[in-house]
Amino acid sequence: MILDREALGAMLLQAAKLLEENTQYLSDIDSRFGDGDHGITMGKIAKLIQERVPQWGEDSIKDFLDSLGMAVMEVKGGSAGPLYGTMIGGLGVNLDDDAGQVDEAGLKAMFAGCLSEMEDITTAKVGDKTMMDALIPAVEAIQACSSDDIKEILEAGAKAALAGAASTVEMKANFGRARNYGERSVGYADSGATSWSCMFESFAQAL
Repeated sequence: MILDREALGAMLLQAAKLLEENTQYLSDIDSRFGDGDHGITMGKIAKLIQERVPQWGEDSIKDFLDSLGMAVMEVKGGSAGPLYGTMIGGLGVNLDDDAGQVDEAGLKAMFAGCLSEMEDITTAKVGDKTMMDALIPAVEAIQACSSDDIKEILEAGAKAALAGAASTVEMKANFGRARNYGERSVGYADSGATSWSCMFESFAQAL
């Protein structure tokens, strides 16, 4: 199976749809220990994706993801814009400049690049109650998946991301405003991990 511009566009649009459907839920989670605006910001990112994908012309996958990532970085509303912009742009860093499609190896390279870019800007690891609790297990599952079917690879990533996000309920926050609550942050999911798991889930659903 090959992932081309059309398929990647469908993945991004499905992610935007799922994020829009969960904006209130994401803000409710964030309001426990943060500003309560994570859902609002993710809604802005979703709308930006919905605007940009239909305008995707002949740009390579790398160029489009870089452009979209830069635009997402400019979205106002806490750290979500810069973080999600980095992740989206990171999906393209390992691709050839003119690539218009990728195979399963290319897909794995995309997510490896995404994680690498994130690790350049945060020291958060699994167990810190951040979006990395969804991203790291998802990328590891994608790399470990032995299937040559892109949908199955993405499903493996989605399963790991959802499990990672769910695991944050039992964690004490070590980053962001939530860390000020110490043990009181235990018992609630992390909003960033939850939104990123939504994206992984939607990627698999779109194909």
